[in-house]
Formats: sequence, C-alpha cells, structure tokens
Amino acid sequence: MKIKELRIILTVDNLEEIIKYYRDVAGLKTSKEWHDPEGNGIILEAGKASLELIDKAHADRIDEIEVGKRVAGPVRLALNIGENIEDAARIFINGGAIKLADVKQAPWSKVMRLEDPSGMQFTLFETSTLFD
Repeated sequence: MKIKELRIILTVDNLEEIIKYYRDVAGLKTSKEWHDPEGNGIILEAGKASLELIDKAHADRIDEIEVGKRVAGPVRLALNIGENIEDAARIFINGGAIKLADVKQAPWSKVMRLEDPSGMQFTLFETSTLFD
C-alpha cells in the first residue's frame, strides 16, 4: 500500500468565510466543491502534504519558540511560503488572520504564528533547514 494524498479536514461554523480565506487569501486552488442538502464542502489543493507527529514536550517547545507560551491545540497547520514571511503574513492578516506572535528565527526556519478566522492556528515558515 502507498498513500497517494494526505487531507486535513477542518469542520467549521463559518464555512463561506473560511473558503474565501484559504481560496482567496491563501491562494489555494479548488479541486472539488459541493453544495448538498446534507451539507457543503470544498477541497482545496495545497501542494505537497506531510503529516508531522510530535509529542506534547516538543509541542511545548515549538509554542515557546514561536509564541512564547503554550497556546496550540492538538492540531496546527504549517504553511511553507518560500520567501518573505513578512509579506505573506501581511496578506494573511489583511485577509482576516490574527497575529499571535511576531516573526521568530527558529532552529529550522524563520516562523510566524497566526490564527485563521475559524480559530485554527497555523505557522508560516520560509523553508525547512532540517531536510534541505
């Protein structure tokens, strides 16, 4: 068996706002969208996906580096934006994100923690020096 795709499914109360946020602000392309009496949804393509599994001690360390204290729940997104984290953060903030901390230099990359309009925390990072 070989996994062909990883999807992260967010269940939100403000679906239209979150669709606009990730499609229009983040620039993710629509793969499939549905509107049924049983419910609505959308699949947005986000490039390469990976599943990062960490223990609570490492989650504490990441939050301490990125925000200064433990703030994330059990799920947090991380978006590799390539270069210029400040410009990317400005786009996300102008689109409705809440800045949880200023840009930091982590051991693996320049990072910035934000929260989307649904309350989902995400980290912007420029590159990963761990595997490059």
